[in-house]
Amino acid sequence: MISILNYINGEFVKSSSGKTLQNLSPSDGQVYSELPRSSKADIDIAVKTAQNAFCSWSNTELNERAKLMLCIADLIEEDLENLAMAESIDNGKPLGLAKSVDIPRAASNFRFFAHALTQFNSESHENQGLNNINFTLRKAMGVVGCISPWNLPLYLLTWKIAPALAAGNCVVAKPSEVTPMTAYLLCKICKNAGLPKGVLNIVHGLGPEAGQALIEHPKVKAISFTGGTETGKRIASTAAPMFKKLSLELGGKNPNLIFADCDYEKMLTTTLRSSFANQGQICLCGSRVFVEQSIYETFKKDFVNRVKALKVGHPTKDNFDLGAVVSLEHLKKVTAYIEEAKTDKHMKILYGGNRMNLKKYPNGYYLEPCIIEVKNNKCNLNQQEIFGPVVSLMPFETEEEALGLANDSAYGLSATVWTQNLNRSMRLSQQLEAGIIWINTWLNRDLRTPFGGTKQSGVGREGGFEALRFFTEPKNICIDYN
Repeated sequence: MISILNYINGEFVKSSSGKTLQNLSPSDGQVYSELPRSSKADIDIAVKTAQNAFCSWSNTELNERAKLMLCIADLIEEDLENLAMAESIDNGKPLGLAKSVDIPRAASNFRFFAHALTQFNSESHENQGLNNINFTLRKAMGVVGCISPWNLPLYLLTWKIAPALAAGNCVVAKPSEVTPMTAYLLCKICKNAGLPKGVLNIVHGLGPEAGQALIEHPKVKAISFTGGTETGKRIASTAAPMFKKLSLELGGKNPNLIFADCDYEKMLTTTLRSSFANQGQICLCGSRVFVEQSIYETFKKDFVNRVKALKVGHPTKDNFDLGAVVSLEHLKKVTAYIEEAKTDKHMKILYGGNRMNLKKYPNGYYLEPCIIEVKNNKCNLNQQEIFGPVVSLMPFETEEEALGLANDSAYGLSATVWTQNLNRSMRLSQQLEAGIIWINTWLNRDLRTPFGGTKQSGVGREGGFEALRFFTEPKNICIDYN
């Protein structure tokens, strides 16, 4: 049994109550670790610790701050194998995915913001003739709260804490209680790197307990949250009346528009990945696939055959395409949509959707990737975020129809368009209601660009200087030199 601890004031500690939570491995359904069930008392201690560290950290010379963050990035890369294995066991994702994407990206987040903080400049505006000058400083806020999800545990945790620390804030973070392991290991890395005590504090626990205490704490100036839309609404209802700064990266129901003039093979290969990467548990996955009528039947046949060839197995083994769904609770949620499709005359399951009973791991949370043909975009399958290895297929006749289907959603995180028609790609890029548009590609992410969605997919933007702006307060200073 692995014992995970909170990290407060540079020390590893149990919850103040001594209460713990059990952590199950998705691959076999067995308990393999325990973590603190932290409460308001633990959050209070962490916030006070962060407050005490803020003055020193916010006044640390930029190059020294960057040096520490670069050291953390190097240590993450040195420990890649161990971190990737922990992520795979904890989350159920294929080990190869954790090695090639999650852990390298975590290191890149620290490295990027270590460099970005030295390039994040003030603005000045000279008012010639009136003999005054305005300059605007971006000042660290103080203590900020970061709440990260279970689907990309270390990747998205570092996506928040790296810019927060770079900007000079001190952080109290709450990782998902479902996938706490790599956050715990990151604390050890930060300690080894020499990050000063209290600058980063990680408190484990349940959302309604530790998470809620962090959101409502009066000394926490900002909340950065990634997770479900309903949870985001609850956070906003608490934090907004307290005038906290909010960044909410929420759900998605992303459309994938496939036109007949696309590069077919490239499209087919990428659509397979965008549908089922990380068991479909990525907010950017293209879960609604709309295909031009003239190639619909061909695509349907080819796509089903490609999906049939995907291998589902234990996530720590390198020869599998899909691992396990993150938890039994989430597996039940996903399969409920599949069961609904079986009784709906407007839907047809083309392939998969069955729970898999692996011989050596009968209690694991394994699910066949599932393709469902739908006739109505208004169905629950196309309107609600499933966040699993389930995609829908639907044909369209015209560009206007495709656009209407794509925008007919409460969400607006991302959209993908496959076409060789430049004019069409430009038109749709302008008209699609989403924060991120990919043309003839998927999941190409430049860390300098803004990340976030519209409608119920969130508020604010992460990434690049947008993140540094979020984690700072602008202060304008006007000097008259008459």
